[in-house]
Amino acid sequence: MSPDLRISPRDRLVLNAIIEIYIATGEPVASQTVARQFDSKDGMSAATIRNVMAALGDAGLLEQPHTSAGRCPTASAFRLYVEQLHGSTKPLALTQERRGQIEDSFAGVSNRQQFLERTSHVLALISSGVGVAMAAHPETYWLDHIHFSRITTGRVLAVVVTKSGVVLDRVLKLDRDLSLAELEGAAAFLNQNFRGWSIARIRTELARRLEQERSEYDQLMRSINELCRKGALEQESSLQPIFIVGVANLVAGEADGERLRQLLSALETKQRLIELLDAYVDARQRAVRVVVGLEETIPEMRNLVLIGAPARWGTQSLGTLAVIGSTRIAYQDTINAVSFIAQLSDRILPTQ
Repeated sequence: MSPDLRISPRDRLVLNAIIEIYIATGEPVASQTVARQFDSKDGMSAATIRNVMAALGDAGLLEQPHTSAGRCPTASAFRLYVEQLHGSTKPLALTQERRGQIEDSFAGVSNRQQFLERTSHVLALISSGVGVAMAAHPETYWLDHIHFSRITTGRVLAVVVTKSGVVLDRVLKLDRDLSLAELEGAAAFLNQNFRGWSIARIRTELARRLEQERSEYDQLMRSINELCRKGALEQESSLQPIFIVGVANLVAGEADGERLRQLLSALETKQRLIELLDAYVDARQRAVRVVVGLEETIPEMRNLVLIGAPARWGTQSLGTLAVIGSTRIAYQDTINAVSFIAQLSDRILPTQ
């Protein structure tokens, strides 16, 4: 749709009716079906509605799958529809019963990782789509403690536990072997000096100290340098937890075998979903983002929509939560639910 396209209030009424009928039925919408909706309200005849539908088709808002079929909304039509909903939606638009059901679903959650994992399940259930919850980038993690375990010669397991309860672990392949005493000394130094620091700040400070320390810490700092150089405090996106639930919800009705294979591949590649959320959801904003036309970023995701929002815990970024669903998703309900859950962490999780 052209950015400067304007449609009349009457055209918008007809378009909204078509979209809502299409969401409910999944079938192309005929003018007679739309006319029945307006009989008691606006008195628009089937002929008038046919003319409006033809104009909406010329504007790129409706398409006709077959010559004798009704019309289906295009991605541009869904974007126009979402614009009307977006900005006016507030968490309180959910019924009290719905809010209670969502809050009950988070019973027993006590840390950030549990909150994100539970969020993916709740969103999949609510939307009948894919629920996705992605932790904040590792550079926003805050160290609680670190532990090194010697596996074999030159191989060490590094386990980093963050203040939020996220556990990051990886096997390090060292260029030189470190003794158990050296590993214990490195862990003790990091835990005593950097507990509560962000991982990014720790790395910066260690680099500074490595340049300056020339005393009894020299050997210790060399050991720490070897461990960190091999990834003990790595910040790659592979350490960024992401929870994905409900893929079966999207693929159940897909009859095209090749399309199904491509869709499964796209949904199961976590790095692509991380890039998708990073591209569309700004962690600095509180607003829910609705994106129609995901094929512009991931071609396999045509006819899918993303409804996502950032979540915060106090002053920290908690992560990003989202629903990926069909363009026939219940937009209003899903936007409301995503917005509500994004604000739950401050009430559910313990204070920092």
